[in-house]
Amino acid sequence: MNETTAPSPAPSTKSSAESPSFMPPGFNNIAPYILVNGAAQFIDFLKCAFEGIELLCVPRPDGSIMHAEVRIGDSLVELADANDQYPARTMFIHLYVADADASFARALRAGATSVQQVADMPWGDRQGAATDPFGNTWFVGMPKGWTPGLEGMRSIQPFLHLREAQNMIPFAESAFNAKALGVALSPEGKVLHATIKLGNATFEIDEADGETVPPPAYLHIYVPDTDACYARALSAGATSIDPPSVKPYGERSATIKDPFGNTWFVATCLGESRLGRDLSRADLRRRFLHQRLRFRQLLRVARGLLPLIVLQIMKHQPHRIQFENLLHRNRINA
Repeated sequence: MNETTAPSPAPSTKSSAESPSFMPPGFNNIAPYILVNGAAQFIDFLKCAFEGIELLCVPRPDGSIMHAEVRIGDSLVELADANDQYPARTMFIHLYVADADASFARALRAGATSVQQVADMPWGDRQGAATDPFGNTWFVGMPKGWTPGLEGMRSIQPFLHLREAQNMIPFAESAFNAKALGVALSPEGKVLHATIKLGNATFEIDEADGETVPPPAYLHIYVPDTDACYARALSAGATSIDPPSVKPYGERSATIKDPFGNTWFVATCLGESRLGRDLSRADLRRRFLHQRLRFRQLLRVARGLLPLIVLQIMKHQPHRIQFENLLHRNRINA
């Protein structure tokens, strides 16, 4: 985070009961989706370092984690074990806590490595930075020299370090109806820091330093209309990964990749009436993920049997050719 610029106050800390109808209760508009190698250990880290509360965990038969949700403060982290389709990517997270020194110390005890010791920053925060054992960097801070507005700020704000970061602002405005709350530019026009509001939550951006750009992020967002958002995103320069469709766990969702390479899982909750009376959203999501896993297992088995089927066909191919030749000769002789 650039030391000369301050994060803009993020919007509200509303209760889960006040969540808009297009979001599941207790969710914000934005959640970082962190894919790691060793998701179970990552959950343990979030619990020990940041007092995270595990809300949902869907395991695979091999013990790896297909999907999990951990609440930290008023925000949510979604995570899973990386796979071939979605490889592991490190992320940057701005985490607001009640006591930056205590949270930072817990993170170090849980296995994080200090990048910057907790100190009073020029923009009014008391903040430190640490990298967790999985490579993610956490800016752990608390307001000290300024007072947040009545709505406060979200506990978690994803932080994107981008090349040509100024172009993210018009993209987010066009694709997500987002709004830039504060933009600090260098004399050359590069983004030193910007906070972008999307619904009831925010994410932050700045210009990536040096020649190496951090890997793109995975982000899960809730919007009032997935189809409209998907269309706007494509018009703004995104590419489609998965077009909108209704999922069995009660959401209409799509997946896009923005011009910077970040993957956005765009979703609209269809409401409790669409989820069924006897199953919660978590139950439905767990059931859907298990069904998808079984389908993939069957597909792998079928792919494994395909060479054997082809081999059997090839083994009997000469007999079929001999029969067809005999039939052809008999027709001619007739």
